[in-house]
Amino acid sequence: MTTEEEIWDQGLQSERTRMAWVRTAVALSTGGLAATGLAVRYSLPVLAVAGFAMAALCGGVLLIRTRLRYRRVQAALHAGRPLNAQVDAVFAWLGTLSVVAGAFTFVFTVR
Repeated sequence: MTTEEEIWDQGLQSERTRMAWVRTAVALSTGGLAATGLAVRYSLPVLAVAGFAMAALCGGVLLIRTRLRYRRVQAALHAGRPLNAQVDAVFAWLGTLSVVAGAFTFVFTVR
């Protein structure tokens, strides 16, 4: 058995990575939507509403891009090319930072 055959597990790495991206996207989108609803219901500042809505939007975009990303990862693995997740990572970070901004606004304005 060659070294390449020993470490290659016929796509399971891609499946695990895809599921991790799906979990991240679902957490951002559902958490963002719930927090946006609460922020609107309790008349929080616009910055909090915008932060939570941006997180929901980023989660939705990540969820949509998951299928495309999976196909690109599979093609890169089979062709031996390097992987590039920069765009998806930017959306994940932007969503996370939006949640943090909304949460800080919530904490410092509600007394």
